[in-house]
Amino acid sequence: MGLPVRDQAKYWGIAAAVFLAALWFLGDVILPFIVGGAVAYFLDPVADRLERAGLGRAAATTVISLTALLIVVLLILAVIPTLLNQLTALVNAAPEIFQRLQAFLTEQLPELSDETSTIRQSLQDIGRVIQSKGAELAQTLIGSAMGVLNAVLFIVVVPVVAFYMLLDWDRMVAHVDGWLPRDHAPTIRRLAKEIDRVLAAFVRGQLSVCVVLGTFYAIALMVAGLQFGIVVGAIAGAITFIPYVGALVGGALAMGLALFQFWGPVEVDGEVIRQGTDWVRIGVVAAIFAAGQFLEGNVITPRLVGNSVGLHPVWLLFALSAFGSVFGFVGMLVAVPVAAAIGVLARFGVEQYRQSLLYRGLSGTEPGDSDEDAA
Repeated sequence: MGLPVRDQAKYWGIAAAVFLAALWFLGDVILPFIVGGAVAYFLDPVADRLERAGLGRAAATTVISLTALLIVVLLILAVIPTLLNQLTALVNAAPEIFQRLQAFLTEQLPELSDETSTIRQSLQDIGRVIQSKGAELAQTLIGSAMGVLNAVLFIVVVPVVAFYMLLDWDRMVAHVDGWLPRDHAPTIRRLAKEIDRVLAAFVRGQLSVCVVLGTFYAIALMVAGLQFGIVVGAIAGAITFIPYVGALVGGALAMGLALFQFWGPVEVDGEVIRQGTDWVRIGVVAAIFAAGQFLEGNVITPRLVGNSVGLHPVWLLFALSAFGSVFGFVGMLVAVPVAAAIGVLARFGVEQYRQSLLYRGLSGTEPGDSDEDAA
C-alpha cells in the first residue's frame, strides 16, 4: 500500500526544498555541471541518431565532441574577434550618434535649442555618460562575467562534464528510472516524457531559431553595408525566443544605426564624401527585418519549434525574472526546465481535478452535457 497523500507531499516538498537550497548555496560551484548537463541533454538526440547509423555510444560521443570543438575554434578565430571589435566601435561611436540625434531633434524642434530644456540636458548627459563610461562599462561587464564564471575552470570543466554525461546519458536515465517509487512510476514516466517533449521543442527549437535568425540578420546587414551588422544580428538573434521582441529591438537598433550612417551628407576632414540621404540602404535594412519576421513566423519557427510547446512567453519571462533575481545566473539557466516542469505538472493537476468528484460532482456530467445525457 502506498504512502498517504500527506506523507507523499511532505517528502516531495523536502526534495524541492533541498533542490532550491542547493541552487542558493552552491550556485557558482554547480554552474559548470548544470551547463555541461544542458549541453549533454541538447546533444543526446544527435548521439542517438549516430548510434542508429551504426556507431557505438563512445564513437558517437567522440564525433560530436570533435565537431563541437572545431565549431568553437572557428567561432573564436572568425566571428568573436569581429563581434568584439564592432561592439567596441559601437560604444565609441555612441557619443557621436547622440550628438547627431540632438542636432536632428534641434532642427525639427527649435525649442530644444533652449539650454534649460529638459530634453536637451538629458541628451547631453546621456552622451557624456556614454563617452566617459561606455568603453569602461563594456570591459567591466565582460571582465565581471568571466570572473563570476571563473573562466578557466568553466572552460575546462564544462566540456569534460558534457562529454561524460553524454557518454553515460542512457545509463543515467535508466538508473533514475530504477529509483522511481513503484506505485507512481508510470505516472512519473508519462510526466517526464511530457516535460522532455516541451523542453525539446522549446529549448532545442528556439535555440536553433535564434542561431538561424541571428546569422541571417548579421550576414544580411553586413551585405547591406551597415557598420555594426554583426552586433545587431547577435542581439536580435539572442532575444528571438520572445515573440516579436527580437525583431522589434533588433529592427529599432538597426534602423537607428542606419539613419546615423546613411542620413544626410557625410564629411571627412572637411570634405563631403556623400550627398543627401541614402534612402535605398535604409529601406534595405528595414526590408531585412521584415523578411526575417516573415521567415520566422511562417517558415523557421513552425519547422523547428512546432505550433505548440506549452510555454507561454509571459510565463517564461516570469520564470526567468523570478529565478534570476533569487538564484542569479544559475537560476536563469534552470528557469526554463523548471517552468516547463511546473507547466506540465499544472496541466496534470487540472486533468486530475476535472476527473475528480470535486469538479464533476455526484452526477458526473461535463459542462454542456444535457440532462438527458446525464440520465
